[in-house]
Amino acid sequence: MKDTPPNRDQSRLTRRQLLGLATLTTAGLAAASVGVPEAKAVPKAGEEHEPLEDFKHDLEGGEGWVGEGGSAKESTVKQLPIATSIAGVSMRLKPGGLRELHWHAIAAEWAFVVKGNVRATVISPNGEGAQDDFGPGDVWYFPKGHGHALQALGPDEAHFILGFDDGHFSEFGTFSITDWVGDTPPNVLSRNLGLPESVLTKFPKSEAYILPGRVPPAMQQPLRQANSQTNQSPHKYRLGASLPIQFPGGELHIVSQKEFPIQKTLTGATMLLKPGALREMHWHPNADEWQFYLSGQARVTIFGAHGRTKTAAFGPGHGRFYQARLWPLC
Repeated sequence: MKDTPPNRDQSRLTRRQLLGLATLTTAGLAAASVGVPEAKAVPKAGEEHEPLEDFKHDLEGGEGWVGEGGSAKESTVKQLPIATSIAGVSMRLKPGGLRELHWHAIAAEWAFVVKGNVRATVISPNGEGAQDDFGPGDVWYFPKGHGHALQALGPDEAHFILGFDDGHFSEFGTFSITDWVGDTPPNVLSRNLGLPESVLTKFPKSEAYILPGRVPPAMQQPLRQANSQTNQSPHKYRLGASLPIQFPGGELHIVSQKEFPIQKTLTGATMLLKPGALREMHWHPNADEWQFYLSGQARVTIFGAHGRTKTAAFGPGHGRFYQARLWPLC
């Protein structure tokens, strides 16, 4: 992207500025880099070509994980094989609900808050600590290896959509602190934490994942390490509060690394389309795209050369993915 602010003139927008697709309110993600697909033999004249892969998954319709403190449902290559570069999660936390301290070894995490309020505590690999409060329309980004915990601030349930820059990543396979602690011998844990073994008997014996809790005070509490660094790159961007790019058929909010420097591997967008509005024919030469539909109904068609097309209808809770080599028509 150029180093100039987005131009509100539709004719001057780049493909990357237009990579967000939506219907009546949609959150979309695009991977900043795409692996080159393995070449396949070209069918001879008269031979049939393989049909296009399915590109739709009913994320909210999945079983997922449900507990006393909240729930989570995911979309990975297991549920949507075409989505090799991006995985998604729909997570809900009840007031006070806590997604325990954890970190991801293979993927960075991008999130868009749909409703409610969330407090995130982040610890970077070099020991820098930070806290931020997020509300509807806010975005966070945690590079891989950054430990983080999430807690709903109330008064209502918090709902947010997570995106990961690796389609093989599973939300249910993260490194969680209780899982590690529960599998560590008490004498080793005692020496690491500087606590007597008698105290450790109260620690969980297995992964807690999402657990219920009390709503924390409105004012953030100081980090326990007084000498913890606080100069790490900000993890918060107020996407919903940014100026939208206006079009006759709707509007687009977009955040790239230019606006949000820490967000190096994903670009995020929300788009509002008016009834009957058409997102024109387009394609992404250097990125894949993953979407989650928040409200409204849409019909999408993709094109894959050799006269192959596939059409699917989408509504609230549906996820969608298409690759750079595919051309969505509408």
